[in-house]
Amino acid sequence: MFTQERKLLFKIISDQINGRTFQAVLNTIIMNKLFLSLLISLLIGLTAMAQISEENNLYAAKRTPEPFLFSVTTLTPEDLKWSLDYSASYGERVNGPFGYDGIGQQFALKGYLGEGYTLYANAALGFPSEDNVSSAQQVEVIHDFIGGKKNLGLRFGVGMGVSRDYINVKSLLSRVTVSYDAPRWKAGGNILFEKAFAANRDNIDVITSIGFHYRLSGNLYGGFETVGEDLEGFWDEEEAEGGAKLLVGPSLNMTTNNSRMSFSVSGGPVFYATRNQVTNPEALRELPSQPGLTLRARVIFNLSQ
Repeated sequence: MFTQERKLLFKIISDQINGRTFQAVLNTIIMNKLFLSLLISLLIGLTAMAQISEENNLYAAKRTPEPFLFSVTTLTPEDLKWSLDYSASYGERVNGPFGYDGIGQQFALKGYLGEGYTLYANAALGFPSEDNVSSAQQVEVIHDFIGGKKNLGLRFGVGMGVSRDYINVKSLLSRVTVSYDAPRWKAGGNILFEKAFAANRDNIDVITSIGFHYRLSGNLYGGFETVGEDLEGFWDEEEAEGGAKLLVGPSLNMTTNNSRMSFSVSGGPVFYATRNQVTNPEALRELPSQPGLTLRARVIFNLSQ
């Protein structure tokens, strides 16, 4: 009898111990899950903060007013408002603002006017092999209709302007700009429509440009630029300047941490993608009308703090 009562007592104690053990294990599991969830959430938060911090560190004070040499991008309120740049170019078997088989120089002013408007103006000098100098001028105002409030992200703009080329032909310009800036890369492109007020010129000339840069190291970005001129030559056999021409080449851009200066260089071969009969070989615009090579370098000085 005593043995049965002792067994019953041991069973009750064992059940209580087992119940408490199970409850303790269960509580431990629950606490571990909560701790693990909190730990994961903390790690995710720290990772996100680190990424944001890294992006901010990568992008802060490292944006140049104009990263590309053959495209125009718009400015934002976060940019340095005004800048002045000087560029020099050398061409072989080429003509246009890059120089007539020689050296070209260009001075440009770029500024943010507020409310999403960007002003871009330039004056270029061409030094041909002869002992004379030619000049060209251009001024445009571009407005961002999408984006444009911050540096990062998508921007889409449309602008209007006027120009006078090296042979004194006046033109009305309309430019469409698209760009996307990220902490480690940037891309931009233009479609420029030009209406020249001269005989034997196309009704509308189309110039397209695309540029892409990726952060290589520090403030150094590298990529490519491509430009197309007289692209209507792909579908218009009567295009006046001899067919569609393309430029494809590498592109580098570098800014400095403690300076207002930034530097860019780009260039490459210029070749015909299509061939049409030339009805106006004197028409000169942004790209050479003959196959050749062009190189261009630019230094930008930020005028504002």
